[in-house]
Amino acid sequence: MDPTGLIVLAVVALLVIVIAVKSVLVVPQAQAAVIERLGRFRTVASPGLNFLMPFLDRVRARIDLREQVVSFPPQPVITQDNLTVSIDTVVYFQVTDSRSAVYEISNYIVGVEQLTTTTLRNVVGGMSLEETLTSRDQINTQLRGVLDQETGRWGIRVARVELKAIDPPPSIQDSMEKQMRADREKRAMILNAEGQREAAIKTAEGQKQSQILAAEGSKQAAILGAEADRQSSILRAQGERASRYLQAQGQAKAIEKVFAAVKRGKPTPELLAYQYLQTLPQMAQGDANKVWVVPSDFGKSLEGFARMLGAPGEDGVFRYEPPQEEPPSARPEDEEESVQSWFDVSTNPEVAEAVRAAEAVARKEVPGPASIGGSTPGALTGNVGALGEPGALAQPPASGQPPAVRPEQQRQEPEQNG
Repeated sequence: MDPTGLIVLAVVALLVIVIAVKSVLVVPQAQAAVIERLGRFRTVASPGLNFLMPFLDRVRARIDLREQVVSFPPQPVITQDNLTVSIDTVVYFQVTDSRSAVYEISNYIVGVEQLTTTTLRNVVGGMSLEETLTSRDQINTQLRGVLDQETGRWGIRVARVELKAIDPPPSIQDSMEKQMRADREKRAMILNAEGQREAAIKTAEGQKQSQILAAEGSKQAAILGAEADRQSSILRAQGERASRYLQAQGQAKAIEKVFAAVKRGKPTPELLAYQYLQTLPQMAQGDANKVWVVPSDFGKSLEGFARMLGAPGEDGVFRYEPPQEEPPSARPEDEEESVQSWFDVSTNPEVAEAVRAAEAVARKEVPGPASIGGSTPGALTGNVGALGEPGALAQPPASGQPPAVRPEQQRQEPEQNG
């Protein structure tokens, strides 16, 4: 074959290869290709294998159908209170119509950016700085609604709009930090004052309860002390009364016995003189007694005393003659029934029960401040009323008292002493 034929064959083969390449279009998944024929829109190639008319069809643009995230640079925005803040936004959008995205706008990303900036200035311009910082969700919702409505004719769906950063001026940031610091200090001082107030209230309540308990304890102690003094005074008086009565009975019996012995002995003047001389030392023991003078006619005085009280006997000596004994109208033994109650030391059951109740209250454990808060001040003195009544403890306690003296023993003791 001649060289000319080879050249023609190579040209034909190359042309066939070029036509085959121009006739086949492979579109990746999640992408779309806008096809034009002779400069006019023909179709949108879907993902996969597509066939074109060689030299007549061409790909105008390839569109990414995935959701795209575009972060726009910070934009200065003036708020309602004339403060300039820098806001950084992030827009999440997706192309839903490739034909509109290509033919309705030259660059949909720049369009979304500019539309976001203008809408953001419009929304933030009606808010103060405080509202701008605290209303991010509201701003995001308004931006998304406006962008979604305006970009719908571009074949774009805006999914979300987020404010990534809102930066006030440095002076405003310094003022905000100072305000925040002052607010924190104010809350700390308030909490500290509240804590001190609660502590003072708790301390006052504790002191109040302790004073109430101390007053109740002092009251009970005073009542029991008064009752104890009263009982001791009563018992002491009863003992002294019984002691004096017994001493009087003993002295009465002793005098009766002495006079009876004197009467039976019929003393002579010599015996009286002897007894007088024995009594003189005892009479001289007093501190006021310094000098005693015995008269010279002492014997004659005793003789005259014996003559006056006595009668001469067979031997001519005057002896004492006792008078006729007359029975006493009332003897001490007969009065024992009237004074029998003086020696009664038996225990009154009601008094013993009141004493046991008072001891139980005194030994009761003092409750804590938490349980005292709902009780009344007089709750601990419920059983004290019985002790405070006049005459409630008129009788001695049941334990620790001397045995009662019976009337029979009172009669027997003077006789034995006699």
